[in-house]
Amino acid sequence: MKAPTLPTRKPYPSDLREGEWALLEPLVPAIKSGGRPARHTRREIVNAILYVVQGGNQWRAMPHDLPPWQTAYYYFRRWRNDGTWETIHSAVREQARKRLGREAPPSAAILDSQSVKSSQRGGFGATMPTKR
Repeated sequence: MKAPTLPTRKPYPSDLREGEWALLEPLVPAIKSGGRPARHTRREIVNAILYVVQGGNQWRAMPHDLPPWQTAYYYFRRWRNDGTWETIHSAVREQARKRLGREAPPSAAILDSQSVKSSQRGGFGATMPTKR
């Protein structure tokens, strides 16, 4: 099956560069054979997702020269649910650690229970009903 070609458009700051795409391409699920032909390359779908995620934009506010927001959101959710994003995150983290001269898997983690406060009062008082 012939893959769709990349559109000729002006790149956004969130678009993947060649080296970044070379790392991600084997990790992103390929276009399935059979059925309806794909209108957008996997790279353009990832670029659309990155436009929303990196820019903090709404899905419906995506520019018209990227794949439709429904398509980007569909793949974002699908890849979230099947673990693709977790795989990508692990691969990128391991490569970054190797580049820094560290072992690929991290040996420790830091967890802080005070990172997010639940309320102004905190503790037991936050869950108690108010007295009138």
